[in-house]
Amino acid sequence: MVGGVSGGFFEIPGLEVELEEVVHMPHLDAPKDRPFPFVYFISIINNSAEKVTIFGRKWILKEEGGETLVFEGEGVVGEFPVLNPGERFSYNSYHVIKTRTVVTGSFFGKDSDGGKVVVHIPGFDLEPPGDQE
Repeated sequence: MVGGVSGGFFEIPGLEVELEEVVHMPHLDAPKDRPFPFVYFISIINNSAEKVTIFGRKWILKEEGGETLVFEGEGVVGEFPVLNPGERFSYNSYHVIKTRTVVTGSFFGKDSDGGKVVVHIPGFDLEPPGDQE
């Protein structure tokens, strides 16, 4: 394992996240105080020599007005993907927002030796319709 990260988690070279697409989907359900749903399509790619099991995730949404929302949980869309070298796990999900929001986060897992690994999600912006400059 290479590259220490706080909390005893390590980054593994070649384990990465690819954000494939983000789409505003106004027809999806959204609460009145967060009326803008965005679907994201994302892949966790294991180009390392290690077998990795993903067991959790953390999303951080920082809104333009200063509010920060943090979502943590076990698994990824109800699954605990096992990625052998050369494999990828792709899925989509969504966030609902009320204003321009910067999204970051991480997936957490373990390698074949039980070492705790982390892979960071590339940051991306969610901009409600009409907010684009």
